[in-house]
Formats: sequence, C-alpha cells, structure tokens
Amino acid sequence: MSDQCQSCAMPFKFGVRGTNADGTLSADYCEHCYVKGNFVYPTATMEGTIEACIPHVVPHTFPDADTARKYMNELFPTLKRWTK
Repeated sequence: MSDQCQSCAMPFKFGVRGTNADGTLSADYCEHCYVKGNFVYPTATMEGTIEACIPHVVPHTFPDADTARKYMNELFPTLKRWTK
C-alpha cells in the first residue's frame, strides 16, 4: 500500500483512503480523489490537480505557492495516476 495518494500526494496519515467499486479501501488513492472505484474528477489534469492542492499545503507544509508548485511539479509525474 502507498503511504500517500497516488493522485494528489496527500499523506494517508492525514486522510482516509478512497474506496474501490466493491467498497474496500483503495491501496492507492484518497477519499478526495477516488470513490466507489472512480476518480472524483475523471477529467482532471495533473497541472489542475497541483493548482487545486496548493492552497491546502501553504503555509502548513510549504512557505509559499511557488515552492509548493516546484515540489509538486517534480513529484506528481512519479505518481501512479500521472505516470505516462
């Protein structure tokens, strides 16, 4: 199991896992990204997801939006949902 959501990178210690179609907990995605076996925002882009996440991590995890964006732009391409 992943220790962070493979769509938005939220650490699971801060949130609940999403659910698979059969109701079991997802090994890879959080409740904000994945419900009943489907992505909550199926047409989301990696760039759009990064922008949506920034307000949730500044100033708690990163001092400013530019620092958060730089980190996420490096991390997100390695996450399962965004791997090409």
